[in-house]
Amino acid sequence: MIDDIKKLKGFMPHHEGLALLKWSETFSKYGPIIEIGTYCGKSSAYLAYGAIKNNQVVYTIDHHSGSEEHQINEEYFDEEVYDESNKRIDTFPIFKMNMEKLGIENVIPVVAKSELVSRSWQADAGLIFIDGGHSMESALNDYHGWKNKICSDGALVIHDIFDDPKDGGQAPNTIYKKALAEGFELYERIDTTVCLTKV
Repeated sequence: MIDDIKKLKGFMPHHEGLALLKWSETFSKYGPIIEIGTYCGKSSAYLAYGAIKNNQVVYTIDHHSGSEEHQINEEYFDEEVYDESNKRIDTFPIFKMNMEKLGIENVIPVVAKSELVSRSWQADAGLIFIDGGHSMESALNDYHGWKNKICSDGALVIHDIFDDPKDGGQAPNTIYKKALAEGFELYERIDTTVCLTKV
């Protein structure tokens, strides 16, 4: 079943997804998993398979209207996730279909903006995965909004870390460096995905 995740629409390479699964299994013993930025649920599936080992759930937080780069005329626009009747991106139907297709029942979708949800979120997480909008404003909002929602010994995972600006946007790398400067410690890095621990 894990190999079936590779077929889902999304941007998470399989080897990095397997790292998500492993980290989810490790850190879900401390609390639930929170994913910021869901798209069509590919990374959610990896996290869910890991969390189920500890009978934990994954909260996915996404407005499902697409990030900046998913909009019309942008680099990652995809007609398949464009809702013609409402004239907007809507990734939720494919996300829901993917969870059902894989028989995943421990994912709880929260369809709202990350910044809004973080203001009232009470429960600490065993792991928070930040993979939302990649503008500097979005990345910083996600980091500042969620960094204090991680339990002691929990983990912060960030996707799309590119050391060379020629390889990709620098907003995720900026919050990665900010986390290190603020006391998080590198636990493991698999290509563009880093796992940090809160100590």
